Amino acid sequence: MTKQQATAWSWSAITFVIVMAALGAIVQRYTNHLAAKVETNFGYQPDPAGVKEFLGALEHPLFSGAAPEVMRNAKGRDTFLYRAADRAHREVYGTPFKLWDQGDAGTCVSFGWGLGIYLGAAVDWTQGELAKPPLLVSTENIYGGSRTLGRLPPVKAAGYVDGSYGAAAARYVKGLKSGRGGILFREKYGDVDLTQYSIPLSRKWGNSGVPDALAVTANAHTAREVALCDSWDSLCAALENGLCVPVCSDVGFEGSGRVRDADGFLKRGGNWGHCLCVIGVRYAKNGSSRDGVLVANSWYPAWVKGPRWPADMPEGSFWCSRQDIEAILRQSDSFVVGGVNGFAARDLDHGAWFEPAPPAAAARRQPASIIAGIYSLSP
Repeated sequence: MTKQQATAWSWSAITFVIVMAALGAIVQRYTNHLAAKVETNFGYQPDPAGVKEFLGALEHPLFSGAAPEVMRNAKGRDTFLYRAADRAHREVYGTPFKLWDQGDAGTCVSFGWGLGIYLGAAVDWTQGELAKPPLLVSTENIYGGSRTLGRLPPVKAAGYVDGSYGAAAARYVKGLKSGRGGILFREKYGDVDLTQYSIPLSRKWGNSGVPDALAVTANAHTAREVALCDSWDSLCAALENGLCVPVCSDVGFEGSGRVRDADGFLKRGGNWGHCLCVIGVRYAKNGSSRDGVLVANSWYPAWVKGPRWPADMPEGSFWCSRQDIEAILRQSDSFVVGGVNGFAARDLDHGAWFEPAPPAAAARRQPASIIAGIYSLSP
């Protein structure tokens, strides 16, 4: 090899290294971008002092004390609450129900609570407790209200950093003594259009609060009852009674590449400052491989993959083990929201729907609930 050839080869090698490094940086940046699509849209900012103050104002802060009849009425029946939402959504909008997507914004608390409210109202309707199927719920109202009027102490300007906490959402949607706070729907209110989710509006109201006239309007539809869910037994009793539970914590779920196992469960992993909504329950005694609850997330559907059970289990949801959901409940910012009749005990029609048994007991068939709901709207 001549000196000239050696020099040319050296420059080629250097060029190759530079190009590969640049490509590596581009790939890493793209990978980080994809990860950020999931990793940045959390938004749970715990406030233990605010939670404690709110619970101190409730006559019965714990669900077990607020709903003793519901606790006694629990029978260990597999329950799939999302079916009420699907029936109501088809009735109103003519399309199947799908889980909501918060996008690249930390508005998860408003999504966990908004979904819970909608599911609860859908159940109330299927039980004949509401005259009409519900409209979808505005998350912007819950987000703005939970960051300002719903906080303890309340604030007028919360800033533009994303995040809220469960008790603040509970306090706002329950309605305030000032005649403000409650629920708005995905419809137009004068010149304010809430028919479609808006990140800019969420952040605007998240800073300055819901416009006063709309905060008053929201007070026409409030949660009858809210109470802290602090145990597995309370969670299961609420779900079987048709009451979903928005849960807030820093417990994360990774699994193996975010792939559900053969029974639809996702393993715990990492830390998420996040709000989710529990929308179903299944029991080992009924043929499942283990006790677990169905958790709805508010990310795009393909964030998690793998087997689902039942077959109509919503895309973007996953089953969570008893051990993992108890870890979430121990962080003390997860609430049961009452129906139209508050925390009154009721028996849903569990005999009208049946599901194939889970993989662990394929030879059996188990009854499943027609639906159940969570949050309530005042009639």
